[in-house]
Amino acid sequence: MSINIPVSGQSNEIYSLRVNGQVHQVKDAWIGESLLYVLRERLGLPGSKGACEQGECGSCTVIVDSKAVCSCLVMAADAVETEILTVEGLGPDGALTDVQSAFLSEGGVQCGFCTPGFIVAVHHLLESNPSPSDDEIREALSGNICRCTGYGRILEAVRTVADQRRTNS
Repeated sequence: MSINIPVSGQSNEIYSLRVNGQVHQVKDAWIGESLLYVLRERLGLPGSKGACEQGECGSCTVIVDSKAVCSCLVMAADAVETEILTVEGLGPDGALTDVQSAFLSEGGVQCGFCTPGFIVAVHHLLESNPSPSDDEIREALSGNICRCTGYGRILEAVRTVADQRRTNS
C-alpha cells in the first residue's frame, strides 16, 4: 500500500484499488473520499448510485472482499488491498447476468435508480445461499430501498434466478 502525505494542504494522495479484477491508480485524491465517490467520479464507474450518502438505502451496494457493503460508508483508502466488485463487473464483457435478466423479465425494474444496488445484493445473496427462503431474501435485501415498487416483482426475480440455477446445476 502506497499513500503519499499531502504537502502544504494540497491533495496528492496516490493509491491503487482492485475493482472488477483490474488495478486502478487513484491519483490526486483526498484520503477521506468515499469509495462511492472514487468509483463514480475518479474511476468512471457510475453503476453504484449515490442517494442517501448515509448507508440507509443500498443504492451504492458493492462487494468488498466477499461482503456486501454500502460504498458511501467506506473510505476509498480503506479499500486498498481488497477485491471490489461493482455492478459493472458482474457479467462477462458487459453481458447481462441471470439476475439482471430476471429483474427485467419479472418487472423488478421501474425507475432503475435502486436497481444496481439490488442486483449486487442479490448476487451476493445467491453466492452465499443458492436456495434462500422468502424470509432470507427479505433479510438479505432489507438494506436496499425502492420507492417505486412494492418489492413483489423484485422478490419474484430472486426466486426465478434461484429456481433456474437449481434446475441448471
